[in-house]
Amino acid sequence: MKLTENFNLEEFECKCGCITPEFVKENIIELAENLQVLRDEVGRLDLTNAYRCKAHNADVGGATNSQHLKGKAADVKSKTKSPSEIAEIVNDLMKSERFKMGGIGEYNTFTHVDIRGFKARWSKTTKK
Repeated sequence: MKLTENFNLEEFECKCGCITPEFVKENIIELAENLQVLRDEVGRLDLTNAYRCKAHNADVGGATNSQHLKGKAADVKSKTKSPSEIAEIVNDLMKSERFKMGGIGEYNTFTHVDIRGFKARWSKTTKK
């Protein structure tokens, strides 16, 4: 099911293959609309992770209150931008109210982005 110009529902579904609850689909649609704004800024984005059911979230060591459980978060990668560059762009989009306020987590290989409705920032990068 196509959600935006560049995103399909399948990209956001749990990697374990479970059925996505209806309330989560509503959140995924809003997330996809926001990620489309980011996609329009940076070009192609790869979603490594989006909605996670409780069991899959536990399997991957996700936080018990993770926004992934609600379908409000995605971990994204870009072939042309580093995780810190993506984080900076999303932060600017949130400041300009073109992207819903939420969380930005910078990791070594991806950027966590969510639409929780309030500002949250963290970095889990390791310096080499």
